[in-house]
Amino acid sequence: MLFLQLLRFVFVGLVLVLAVFFTVHNVFSIQMSEGALSSEFIMGLQSHLYVFLPLRQELLKWNGWGYNDSKFIFNKKGQAEFTGKRYRLGGMVLPTFKEWMEKTFGASLDHKTTSRATLNVNDVPPSIVKEEFLQDLRAAKISYSQDAEDRVFRAHGHCLHEIFILREGMFKRVPDIVVWPVCHEDVVKIVELACKHNLCIIPFGGGTSVSSALECPEEEKRTIVSLDTSQMNRILWIDEKNLTACVEAGIVGQDLENQLAESGFCTGHEPDSMEFSSLGGWVATRASGMKKTIYGNIEDMVIHIKMVTPRGIVEKNCQVPRMSTGPDIHHFIMGSEGTLGVVTEVTIKIRPVPEYQKYGSVVFPNFERGVACLREVAKQRCAPASIRLVDNAQFQFGKYVDLLRQISLSKGFNLLLFKGFDPNILCVATLLFEGDREKVLQHEKQVYDIATKFGGLAAGEDNGQRGYMLTFVIAYLRDLGLDYYVIGESFETSVPWDRVLDLCRNVKERIVRECKEKGVQFAPLSTCRVTQTYDAGACVYFYFAFNYRGISDPIHVYEQIERAAREEILANGGSLSHHHGVGKLRKRWMKESISDVGLGMLRSVKEYVDPNNIFGNKNLL
Repeated sequence: MLFLQLLRFVFVGLVLVLAVFFTVHNVFSIQMSEGALSSEFIMGLQSHLYVFLPLRQELLKWNGWGYNDSKFIFNKKGQAEFTGKRYRLGGMVLPTFKEWMEKTFGASLDHKTTSRATLNVNDVPPSIVKEEFLQDLRAAKISYSQDAEDRVFRAHGHCLHEIFILREGMFKRVPDIVVWPVCHEDVVKIVELACKHNLCIIPFGGGTSVSSALECPEEEKRTIVSLDTSQMNRILWIDEKNLTACVEAGIVGQDLENQLAESGFCTGHEPDSMEFSSLGGWVATRASGMKKTIYGNIEDMVIHIKMVTPRGIVEKNCQVPRMSTGPDIHHFIMGSEGTLGVVTEVTIKIRPVPEYQKYGSVVFPNFERGVACLREVAKQRCAPASIRLVDNAQFQFGKYVDLLRQISLSKGFNLLLFKGFDPNILCVATLLFEGDREKVLQHEKQVYDIATKFGGLAAGEDNGQRGYMLTFVIAYLRDLGLDYYVIGESFETSVPWDRVLDLCRNVKERIVRECKEKGVQFAPLSTCRVTQTYDAGACVYFYFAFNYRGISDPIHVYEQIERAAREEILANGGSLSHHHGVGKLRKRWMKESISDVGLGMLRSVKEYVDPNNIFGNKNLL
């Protein structure tokens, strides 16, 4: 194994050199004579190299969230710290986090579980692929792998039960083969071959799904092909006049923003998973980002989509901002969750990188006042790029991890005493303003003036920035919890303004009640935050976690509790999902959500576009 790893390392270095050479060569080959290597030849060679270049895969955990070098641990002193240098939190010691875990969950460093350190390839179901298909792949110059590690990495998303399975055992069904297209034409070839050989395709982008969308149906007997779009990661063109960019669907969010920034632009789409989730995944799940107030959700940003289906290529005939030509075909694609085809290229709106950014935060006496403030901000159409309200339980968490430090007013009064603020019921809103400097400052004053009317007190820019940045590392906490018998998850909904408070209260109480009834011995964490606002309502994110010591089947218990929480959401007027999608996890409620006729319409589209169920992941329907 060590020899193979060393060999791969050496080969990766060689491939990097070759890739740089050929990339540079490709740029200049347009101006060279006909005797020069063609771009088609280079693309063909690159397609063979990519199979040996799973660099992103090797950077990430195989059975947890995020980068291998980034994690929460308890050091020898029993203090929590975050490793690595990728985040601002890197290297920071959190001296009171242990106390928070003990107080909140009854957890103890003396009670530790251990997950498998490495994948045992003997546990992985064997790859079953007909030689005829492999011959056709080679003839089409499509890179592929039947390696167990490659297949398992693409067999799952990041639902709790998926990660738990990886830590404790193995999936009953994983992809039989992984293919790496490098362009739209490659995807066309792969889909044609799948139709020819009657195979099942499951598109794979960033792998961040939290709806079981990537799990292979256990009953699927055909060869399952994981179509990994990660090598389709280029910006094909930028139109500065029309402020649009055409981008391959496999690019991940942070790479898209970094590459656009080199030309002075951004999309502004910033989901919590932007480091790992892909543009195609955003389209396929109807994603939303933290700064949607200014930039919109994905459906507001997309100008044009190209998708390959078993029936052919779906795209509009022109890239205009709006068309009145019947139902918008984009809305059959957005939210289709890999059931109709593969998104290959997306033309998306871009904007100049904002001139100025400023964070902020406001403390409210209670959650009710905070929600009322957010409602008024939405009503006056003056919401900043991001405005998020956390309840008291999340405030307490922030305090214990030292990210929301003791806040003091400029006059020296302690905020928690001033005006009778009770630290056990207060809540905090974090803010992010961006744009023209003068307008940002005016905007900031308007929002703070509204907050004052609801008893809110400015709590500083630093606390707003810490709260915003915490979003990108909070998923790492679940892995730490799993090491100490604590399981947890998040789920979201959208809800009308007049139902926000009732829904938040009732769902949190239902979680606590269900935990008690299901035999959970320790009090659970049940908390929420309002994360995005609209004229007519808001998105609400719930988190819950509990200590599962003494429970023989914790995942089954967890799933029963989450199901009850989802039922409570629907009973209180909330949506099935705001931006995570449906997948397999929530499809039992689809008929209730969109009606019999609506579900029939979706089935009809599926039957026409994909009559042989080539895209057979069984999401949505």
